[in-house]
Amino acid sequence: MKIRSILLLYILLSLTSYSQESKHQSCSNFKSALFYNKSATLPPNQIAHTEKYDVKFYKLDLNVTHLSTAISGIVEMQANARTGIDTIVYELFPDLVISQIKLNGSVVPFFRNQSAVKVPANLGSGTTFTVTTTYSGNPPTAATNPLGGAGLTNASSPTWGNQVTWSLSEPFSAYEWWPCKQSLRDKIDSVDVNITVPTICKAGSNGILKNIINLGNGNTRYEWKHRRPIVHYLISVAVAKYLEYNVFAHPAGFSDSILIQNYIYDNPATLTTFKADIDETADFLEYFSTIYGPYPFRSEKYGHCMAPIGGGMEHQTMTTQGSFSKTLTAHELSHQWFGDHVTCGSWADIWVNEGFATYSEYLMLSKLYPNESLAEMAGNHSLVLQETDGAVWVEDSLNAGRIFSGRLTYAKGAAIIHTFRYIMNNDSAFFRALKKYQIRFADSTAIGTDVQKVFEEESGMDLSAAFEQWYFGEGHPTYSASWNTIGSNLHLRISQTASAPLVTPTFTNPLEITFRRTGLADTTIRFSISANSNNFVIPEMGNVISIQAIDQKNWIVNRIGTTSKDPNLVITSNESPIAKTEWKIFPNPAKGHIQISAPESGIFIVKVLDPKGKFLFSKQFQDETEIDITNYQSGIYLLQIESQTGGRKILRLIRK
Repeated sequence: MKIRSILLLYILLSLTSYSQESKHQSCSNFKSALFYNKSATLPPNQIAHTEKYDVKFYKLDLNVTHLSTAISGIVEMQANARTGIDTIVYELFPDLVISQIKLNGSVVPFFRNQSAVKVPANLGSGTTFTVTTTYSGNPPTAATNPLGGAGLTNASSPTWGNQVTWSLSEPFSAYEWWPCKQSLRDKIDSVDVNITVPTICKAGSNGILKNIINLGNGNTRYEWKHRRPIVHYLISVAVAKYLEYNVFAHPAGFSDSILIQNYIYDNPATLTTFKADIDETADFLEYFSTIYGPYPFRSEKYGHCMAPIGGGMEHQTMTTQGSFSKTLTAHELSHQWFGDHVTCGSWADIWVNEGFATYSEYLMLSKLYPNESLAEMAGNHSLVLQETDGAVWVEDSLNAGRIFSGRLTYAKGAAIIHTFRYIMNNDSAFFRALKKYQIRFADSTAIGTDVQKVFEEESGMDLSAAFEQWYFGEGHPTYSASWNTIGSNLHLRISQTASAPLVTPTFTNPLEITFRRTGLADTTIRFSISANSNNFVIPEMGNVISIQAIDQKNWIVNRIGTTSKDPNLVITSNESPIAKTEWKIFPNPAKGHIQISAPESGIFIVKVLDPKGKFLFSKQFQDETEIDITNYQSGIYLLQIESQTGGRKILRLIRK
């Protein structure tokens, strides 16, 4: 999803079902412990029931009009029991009326508790079952459901006048318009979406349009079939008076063309206005296919449905967009790889969707509009620098406004990918990693540390510090430099101050500085940074006139402090001191006991989260402590540490 401003759909604070947890976390001043199976609507015991089965197939047979959000229909869910089930639990908004539920073809009783629909059952492990729900009503609006109200919307385009009904389920609103299991980890193997609409309309959805059936009563049924794994929030409908305009992409190495099917407002000026931008979608698809791997849904299609939204939503194979521009279209298209083909496994890790889609805008511009790419990255940095703190990793994964933060999730999310690329210092390895990520997690889910692992495998580097500082950490550095020339040697001191020093006191990424020299070309040198102050002696530099630039190519989100010549600066040797604020974990990686040592005397609390972000335990200690990890599984663990003075630190532990 790309937003031009903070979406009105997502302006709310964390949801009330977790208010006590949030209050506790605030009191302890820790980042919220993250769970894969957090829900905005279900308590933990009901979530546990939904995880007892694996959804294989949905068939949505819906009646929708372009004049309102009123909806009715039948939704069939085919699933497989992972364990014994005495109650099948799924979700539907309470105001939507269920007239009948069938289990394996027989009408059965059911119960409702707010959004939860409960169907008594007696199913053994491995049993395949089908639940069919007949329902109707009016989905909520922001007024009737202030914690959502975005699942199905009806509005008219303020520019073109066309009235549209469309879905937008991300992150928590699928249940507002159809009965479903809302789980990021349970991708659906395939889906049918049949939409009966007034004959003057068209209805767009996922996959291939197999049939258009005129029912002879003023209505027409559009039958869409999608035969690839899909997560619940990417299933979509859009209904309006559309005209269809199609173009084709021809990616290298793919013998057939790929259909780009566009449902555009039936307004004479709309297609005229956007035709060139829509046509360019083919260029973007062909380019992304070279750097990310083949378009994941090439056996079906890509496309767009127009709706009056301020941006776009990457519904699988058919994005919903309010208008067309090269960066918006590239952003949503790239989501077909980053977000759809591989989906975030937790809303805390939305970066694997939105950070990469935003960075795709930059990559597209670098390839096709190179004169615009520098300004694009500078714009991301400018937005990030409007505030001094905030992590890309989402602390409050139930707060939709924070999940879709333009500053942190989008702008900083793209900027840190640029930083990791710079740290790797090997574009071949970087782009190999992007393809490898698509292969390894195809039709599945991933989290931020999965990206780290793939980057490390392809680069041969340990990126633990980089991810700790830029993904889990907060803020940015301000760099200053002083220099002196002694003979032909340059003496240089690079210092930094962090904008959120209690969380991330030091950034240890490399840094490029460009020097202007008498009678010689400007010279850019890449320096290794290990602390808040580093000293260097560079021999045979000639007469340095000035520091021309620090980080001239915008690899790092940073501010520039002072750069000056210091005639008294004399450095006896290169120094790379370890920052005095460094915490120590030994050994790391480890199999048994580990020792945690604080950089200074004090009382601290350490909270341990497993590789999926699940809270394991907490422990108070003074100065240093020992933890037994013998019984932990292999993986990357997070250690969240707080001092009595309010300082915070996130450390990463690798369990071999």
